Amino acid sequence: MNSMTGYGYKEILQDGTQLSVEIKSVNNRFLDLNINMPSYLNPIESRIRQAVSNVAVRGKIDLSIRIKELNSSAKVNADTTAARMYFDAIKSVASSLGLKDDSINLSLIVNQDGVLNVTHDYDVEKFWDKINPVLTEVLEQFAKDRAREGENLKKDLLKKLDVLDECAQFFSLWQPKMEAKFKEQITSRFNELLGDHADENRIMTEVAAMLVKYTINEEIIRLKSHLEALRKEITQSALPGKRLDFICQEANREINTIGSKNQFAEVGAMVVNAKDALENIREQSKNVE
Repeated sequence: MNSMTGYGYKEILQDGTQLSVEIKSVNNRFLDLNINMPSYLNPIESRIRQAVSNVAVRGKIDLSIRIKELNSSAKVNADTTAARMYFDAIKSVASSLGLKDDSINLSLIVNQDGVLNVTHDYDVEKFWDKINPVLTEVLEQFAKDRAREGENLKKDLLKKLDVLDECAQFFSLWQPKMEAKFKEQITSRFNELLGDHADENRIMTEVAAMLVKYTINEEIIRLKSHLEALRKEITQSALPGKRLDFICQEANREINTIGSKNQFAEVGAMVVNAKDALENIREQSKNVE
């Protein structure tokens, strides 16, 4: 089991290139990967995405790759024709204002658009050779961090599941008492209405018919089945997140029905405990991949 929260970072200085890779993630229903890197690395973006998807299936993930070349590969070209045109135009403006030519600063000319052109000759494959091992190490950190947090989540989920198992067992023990109480109430009502004319066989028939509607036996059976499914997902599934939420919804339906049929304060208190433990599992399942 993995958490959807994780972090990894590494920075190196190699052959005049300073490189850092950082990855962090939070909860999300699907895989939402955002990559922030220099545009000249776009040709290798698909490789980076594939590397991340190999270790993460769900989560909102932000990956940042920063590169700084200490030995610049920039090439600067001057467009002297454009510079002359700018100079002549500025000179004309200066003359109309009664200013001398020496008032025109060189920096004013070179800062005009298109006078100086900077280009870079990037070898993307060469950068990939440097990025790949760093990315691999960072993703290993990231995966271990998610696994470590996932193990903590697993322990917490199993504790809450133990509480639910105790609640289900409690409901099983109290089921006969609930049915006996219901029989007693039905019989008492018949006797009040009919007195000595009450027919025992009719009472039993009516009680049996009503018990089919109001017994919690089926709810307990289904609840225990859902709890078994939860435990199996938590302990055996590599990606239980989505499935956990669905099973919790089904279990919650059974607990609500038990609560609606209940007539005992003790059972009512246990229903509250069960709903609280189940809600905790549902909330934690949102953190699980």
